[in-house]
Amino acid sequence: MPDPERTPAKGRGAASARTPARFGLTAREACGDWRDHLEALGGDDAGPAVRLRTTVTRECPRSILSFNRSPDIPFDRSVNSYRGCEHGCIYCYARPTHAYHDLSPGLDFETRLFAKPDAARLLRETLANPNYRPRPIALGTNTDCYQPIERDWRITRQVLEVCLEARHPVTITTKSDRVLDDLDLIAEMARENLVAVAISVTSLDPGLSRKLEPRCAAPAKRLAALGRLVEAGVPTHCSVSPVIPAITDEFMEGILAEAGRIGVPSAGWIPLRLPHEVAPLFREWLDVHYPERAGKVMGIVRSIRGGRDNDPNFGTRMKPEGVWADLFRSRFAIACKRAGIGKHRFELDCTRFVRPSPHGQLDLFA
Repeated sequence: MPDPERTPAKGRGAASARTPARFGLTAREACGDWRDHLEALGGDDAGPAVRLRTTVTRECPRSILSFNRSPDIPFDRSVNSYRGCEHGCIYCYARPTHAYHDLSPGLDFETRLFAKPDAARLLRETLANPNYRPRPIALGTNTDCYQPIERDWRITRQVLEVCLEARHPVTITTKSDRVLDDLDLIAEMARENLVAVAISVTSLDPGLSRKLEPRCAAPAKRLAALGRLVEAGVPTHCSVSPVIPAITDEFMEGILAEAGRIGVPSAGWIPLRLPHEVAPLFREWLDVHYPERAGKVMGIVRSIRGGRDNDPNFGTRMKPEGVWADLFRSRFAIACKRAGIGKHRFELDCTRFVRPSPHGQLDLFA
C-alpha cells in the first residue's frame, strides 16, 4: 500500500520538494514536531493538509530564442515561454532546470512557475535582425507550451502569430489538447507548410495518467486532438513517450493502433530519461505508487542505460541499448506496420520567410 506520509498532494506528481544537491543549496524538510506538539496538548491536529497553489512570476529575459548543437534532437533552436510546468509529469527531464532558481525540481517545479510575456516581442526583434537565418523553431521542448496557464497568458498564441506573419516554420510538442485553441492559426500555417505538431501519449489508462502526469489532458483527449489536427490538414506526429518499462510499455501497441485508426502519419518513441534530480524523484514516486515493482522497473532502466539510472552523453542519451531496448524497438516497428504508420520527417518550408518589422508596424521603405 502507498505510504500516506509520502503520498503526493492531490493533483501533483512529485511527493516532495526535493532539494537539489548539485549546488549545495540549503535543504528544506517538513517538520513533524508541530503536529505532535498540538496532539500532546490535547488540541486538534494541525488541520487539513495545505492545498498547494500554483503561482506564476513574470520573467523578463533579454532574449527568447535558444540555440543548441545537440546531435540527439532534430532542431537547433527553440522558444520556451514558460519555466516549470503545471502538468506535473513525474518523469519530466526539465525538472532539474528549476534548481538554477534555487527552487526544488520536485513540487516547486509544478507549483512555482515563470512566464515570459515579452516572448513574442523578443522573437519579432530576433527575426527582424538582418543576420538572422530561418530554420524551424521548436515550441514546447523544455516545458509544455500548452500547459494550463497558457489559457490565461496566451504567450504561445502570440508567438505563433509572429511566426505566421513572418512565414517562419514552427514545430510544436505538447501533452495537451489545448493546442486546439490555436487551430485557426495552426491550420493556416499548415496550408503553407509552416508547422508540424507532435502530441505525446504515454498510456491509455486515465488512472495511471493521473498518477504519472496529474494535470495533463487525459489520453483519450490527446488522441482526439491528434484526430482533429489530422482532419485540419496539419502534419501530426504521435510520440509514445516516455516508454517506462513495466509501467507504460504495455500500452505501446494500443496507442499506435489508435493513432493509425485516426490517420496519424508519423510516430516515434522515447525511452525514460532520469537526469539529475529526476532519478530520486522517480524512485520516490515508484515507492509511493508501485513499491511491489520498483526494483523491476529500475533494473530494466539500468539495463538499457549501461548499468546507470541515466546516460547523459550526447549521441547515446536517446539511444538505449541491450535486450530490453531491442525488444521495445521491435515491438514498436511491428505495431507501426500493423497501424499503417510510416516514418515521416516533415520538411517545413524555410524559403518564404519575410523579415518582420521589429516593432510590429510596416517599415516606411519596405
